[in-house]
Amino acid sequence: MSTIYDFEAKQIDGKTVPLGNFKGKALLIVNTASACGFTPQFGGLEVLHETYGKQGLVVLGFPCNQFGAQDPGSNDEISQFCQLNYGVSFPMMAKIDVNGAGADPLFKWLTAEAPGLLGSKAIKWNFTKFLVGKDGQVIRRYAPQDAPASLAKDVEAALAA
Repeated sequence: MSTIYDFEAKQIDGKTVPLGNFKGKALLIVNTASACGFTPQFGGLEVLHETYGKQGLVVLGFPCNQFGAQDPGSNDEISQFCQLNYGVSFPMMAKIDVNGAGADPLFKWLTAEAPGLLGSKAIKWNFTKFLVGKDGQVIRRYAPQDAPASLAKDVEAALAA
């Protein structure tokens, strides 16, 4: 697989979506959790979605329960939580694994394209973020503690490219 557009993902409602549907858009892909210290970042991700969505940014949230069992709910429960507590209107995907033998192929590709600190490929915690350019290539990986607002300049550059 050579670009993000070669992958597909399941939406939180269970429908499969080819990521090729997002060709020509910049993507911010985030592994999320509903009961994490970083969970308030949903609010900042929603602000990025609202601010840059019309310019071509798509935020995609991928719930994951691999870190401290911080997202144990069903897809329906996660969806309701995100909408009720943070007004999330960007696409949320079905819960996945991002590490290990059962890791989703998309996250295997993302981590290979943008390794973490010291070349580590594993996702270290919830709210690791990947910015993908309009060409379908990974631009940058961000740490969980990187607030969504701090990504604005990179998002603007990706949209301008």
